[in-house]
Amino acid sequence: MSWRKGGGGDGGVSRRWAVLLCLGSFCLGLLFTNRMWTLPEANEIARPNGNGDEGNTLVAAECGPKKVQHHDYKDILRVQDTHHGVQTLDKTIASLETELSAARSLQESLLNGSPVAEEFKLSESIGRRKYLMVIGVNTAFSSRKRRDSIRYTWMPQGEKRKKLEEEKGIIIRFVIGHSAISGGIVDRAIEAEDRKHGDFMRIDHVEGYLALSGKTKTYFATAVSLWDADFYVKVDDDVHVNIATLGQILSNHALKPRVYIGCMKSGPVLTEKGVRYYEPEHWKFGEPGNKYFRHATGQLYAISKDLATYISINRHVLHKYINEDVSLGSWFIGLDVEHIDDRRLCCGTPPDCEWKAQAGNTCAASFDWRCSGICNSEGRIWEVHNKCAEGEKALWNATF
Repeated sequence: MSWRKGGGGDGGVSRRWAVLLCLGSFCLGLLFTNRMWTLPEANEIARPNGNGDEGNTLVAAECGPKKVQHHDYKDILRVQDTHHGVQTLDKTIASLETELSAARSLQESLLNGSPVAEEFKLSESIGRRKYLMVIGVNTAFSSRKRRDSIRYTWMPQGEKRKKLEEEKGIIIRFVIGHSAISGGIVDRAIEAEDRKHGDFMRIDHVEGYLALSGKTKTYFATAVSLWDADFYVKVDDDVHVNIATLGQILSNHALKPRVYIGCMKSGPVLTEKGVRYYEPEHWKFGEPGNKYFRHATGQLYAISKDLATYISINRHVLHKYINEDVSLGSWFIGLDVEHIDDRRLCCGTPPDCEWKAQAGNTCAASFDWRCSGICNSEGRIWEVHNKCAEGEKALWNATF
C-alpha cells in the first residue's frame, strides 16, 4: 500500500483517511475492552436455577451471554461480620440475663420486706442508662478517716461527682453493709454520713473482716441490678486511684465478653493456723507448698458486665473461701473468661508511681504491697496524690 496526498489512485489510501481509520480502531478497541472487563452489577447476575453447572451463571451483556464464575457476596459479608455478630450476641444475652437478675433481686427484696433503693426504682421507671464503670470502694464502719482522705484526694465530690456520672458514665460509691444488730449506733452513723455526702451504696450484708467474700458477691449482685455498666470495679479504701487512667484501661476491653482485669498473681496456700491469709480449706489445693490458681490481687480488680451478672444469678451456690480475691478467681474457673494482667493496677507508692508518672506511664492504682494498701493511708494518701495523681484536667478531658 502506498501513501498519497490526494484522492485514491492505484488502490491507494490517503493519509487523512488512514489517520481517521486508526483513531476509529483505537476507540473501538477501548470500547470493546471496557465491556469485556467491567464487573457485572449485582442486579445483572442471574440466579442459578439448578439446571446448569454449579458455580456458573449467565451475565446479560450487550455482546451476548458470557459465562463467569459466580461468587456469593452475601456469604463473604457474613464471614466478615461473624466476629462482630458473636460479640453483639454475647452482649445481648448478658443484657437479658442482667434484666432477669435485676427482677429477681427486686422480687427477693419485696418478699423479704427489705427497702428497695430509690436508684433502682428510678432505673426501672425510666429505663437503664449505660455507664462505663461502677467503682465500689470497700469500706468498714471504723474507716471514716480513710473515706474522708479519699473524698479530699481522688474521688470527686458534690456537683463534680454528678458531672462525672452524667458526662463520663462513671459511678463511685463507698460500699458497706449493716451491723449484726441492724439500726445500731454504727448504722446510724453511716446514715448520717450518707446524708451529708450521698456517696454510699448500702448492701444487704452483715459487716465483718472474715465475711469479705460474701460482701464482694453481694456488691457485684447489687451493683449490676442498680446500674447498667460495661465494668464493675472493686477497690479497697486504702488505695489511690487515677480514675481517667483506669477508665482508659477498661475502655480498651469494652467490646470483649467475660473479661477479668487486675494484677494477676498465684501466691502460696498457707496451711498454718494463726498466720495472716491462712487458708482453712488448704486441703482442696493439693499437697502442702502448692500455690493458688491465677487470680487478681484484692486491692483493685474489674470484671465485665456478663461476669457480674453471672455472679448475681448464681450467688447462692458460689463457694466462698476465706480470702475474697481467691473466691472471685474460683468463681470463674471453668468459664470462658479472659484474664488480663495489667501492672498499672498495682503500682507502688512514691517513688515508684512518681517515676512512672514522670515517664508518661501513669498508674491507675498505687499502694504498698507490705501493707496490702497504703500504709497509714489516712495521712500518706495525700503524699501519693500530690506525686502520682494524673491531674484533674486528665479526667475531664478524657474520652472513653
